[in-house]
Amino acid sequence: MKRPQALVVASHNPGKVKEIAELLLPLVPIVKSAEQLKLAEPEETGATFSENAALKAVAAAEATLLPALADDSGLVVCALGGAPGIYSARWAGPDKNFTHAMSRVERELKDAGASDFSAKFVCALALALPRGDVRIFQGEVRGHLSFPPRGARGFGYDPIFVADGMTESFGELEPARKQAISHRARAFAKLRKFLESDGVRE
Repeated sequence: MKRPQALVVASHNPGKVKEIAELLLPLVPIVKSAEQLKLAEPEETGATFSENAALKAVAAAEATLLPALADDSGLVVCALGGAPGIYSARWAGPDKNFTHAMSRVERELKDAGASDFSAKFVCALALALPRGDVRIFQGEVRGHLSFPPRGARGFGYDPIFVADGMTESFGELEPARKQAISHRARAFAKLRKFLESDGVRE
């Protein structure tokens, strides 16, 4: 097939949509968000990042009859048994208050008496076609948590995450530096390889 010229990003998070659009250029010139298209957010009932990404992508593809891309990503903290994990967004509450979510992570680490602050960001991308085909691409980046939060760049838990080999938090990094090493960038590298090989068929 020809590569898709337009694609729906099944997300209502403006920061995430902007980052995804930048990562897709110039392969896919037109990116529309679920928010722009007034799509409902499906309930995330999956048990893994991959399952939840697929649920969102399929719902958007079926609603718009366009190829759809969904990202399900989150923070996995070793000392918290992998939490918040697939519930990373839910820890921020209905108002998407990640200041609250980061405080909860810090509080739960203290309550657990944790000395291990190792963590990783995981990203699963699901590409769904209107006919029902779904492909999953996953990436992760390992590091540790640092408190208090640092930096106003990025979004979500970025201000408390420091990748291995770095001293700055994701919230302090220039967007280009973050995109070069992030979990999302690593998943996108696999997606781009797939798109560049004309792996998508209509």
